[in-house]
Amino acid sequence: LAVLRAFFFYVVTFAVATPILLILLLQLPFVLLFDKHRRRAQHVWNTVWARLSAWPFYRVEMTGLEHLPPSDCAAVYVANHQSFLDITTLFHIRRDFKFISKTSNFLIPIIGWTMYLTGHVKIDRMDSRSQMQCLKECGDLLSSGASVLFFPEGTRSKDGKLHAFKKGAFSVAAKRKVPVVPITLQGTGELMPVGAEGRLFSGTIKVRVHPAVPPSQAVAMMAAAQAAVASGLPRDKLGPDVLRAVQS
Repeated sequence: LAVLRAFFFYVVTFAVATPILLILLLQLPFVLLFDKHRRRAQHVWNTVWARLSAWPFYRVEMTGLEHLPPSDCAAVYVANHQSFLDITTLFHIRRDFKFISKTSNFLIPIIGWTMYLTGHVKIDRMDSRSQMQCLKECGDLLSSGASVLFFPEGTRSKDGKLHAFKKGAFSVAAKRKVPVVPITLQGTGELMPVGAEGRLFSGTIKVRVHPAVPPSQAVAMMAAAQAAVASGLPRDKLGPDVLRAVQS
């Protein structure tokens, strides 16, 4: 049943994305002229895609929405990364942002093209120049009023546990003097585990938005954000490096 559910999930995901791609193409000249950096109209259609893709297959339970900064406030959002479902789930937070995503995702037919048209930011984790370019692009977006969303662990967790954050997202936030908004995702890794993308189990994914971390030094912001995300997870979902930090 999980295999069949995953099959139909991908069918719906691509079926919904196809007309949305055409809409994004039609909108693009106006978006580039009037809203080049935030591309709010494009984000709306990304949200429609994500919600329609998720709705038949799993539920999303949101808490902490009162902690979201005003919609016109640029911020760095950070979340733990467990599954492909993190993408469709995070579009439920009612704020526009640009994902940081690996370059290969932009090559996926239809889905990758919509990512490009929306202005999401690509990164090659194996290329230091690409990493520097990504951070520069994120800084420019923040200065232009757009928000960005990082998975600061750097990649999906292979064991389902939260691992130590990397500094990049917080360096950008500190330099541009914007808040960091920590978000805990719970359940995506159980519904579609890493390495088992051909199966999708039913259930509820919990999204918890934590109070924003005000601008300060990058290391301090990183520690505060990691502690906040960890606070929304059971202790058995914390990696040893994070567990040591929580206990210290």
